[in-house]
Amino acid sequence: MTMRVVIGISGASGAVYGVRLLEVLAGRDDVETHLVVSSGAAATIEYELGRTLADVTALAAVTYPEKALGAAIASGTFQTHAMVVAPCSIRSLSAIANSANDTLLVRAADVHLKERRPLVLVVRETPLHLGHLRLMTAVTEAGAVVLPPVPGFYVRPTTVAQIVDHTVGKVLDQLRIEHDVSPRWIGPD
Repeated sequence: MTMRVVIGISGASGAVYGVRLLEVLAGRDDVETHLVVSSGAAATIEYELGRTLADVTALAAVTYPEKALGAAIASGTFQTHAMVVAPCSIRSLSAIANSANDTLLVRAADVHLKERRPLVLVVRETPLHLGHLRLMTAVTEAGAVVLPPVPGFYVRPTTVAQIVDHTVGKVLDQLRIEHDVSPRWIGPD
């Protein structure tokens, strides 16, 4: 059975998390990715990764424009397994927490919450003030998982790619998708 996973990439720094997730899932026959990229993310992808938006959208099975509020993923009747927003900007977090469904990324996230489907938010901001924490609490209470990209140094990473893969592995674990993207802890050597 093919799993449909919606991936949103917002304009926060850390576009590499969403792009790497797409790369990992693009090689799988059992996952169909549905992508929505915010306008801010397009600029971040180019600046941080030196890639074009077309390079990234080519990794997804289906891509939707940010303003396409009538797209399939905007409806609860369109069956999906889960959604990930990676990275998730504070603006997107705020819109999701407050059900401000003015973009497809936010509307799709809202659908996942209302349908009680997994929603994973890779929130990319530091330091956090009380307003950010309250937004994270609100989305958690609504059913989302807040998964900041916090490196796990117990796997002894030696490259930035390994640090990114650690977070992507954590996201895949939340989706219950088997992977070998990052080593698992098995105890000290």
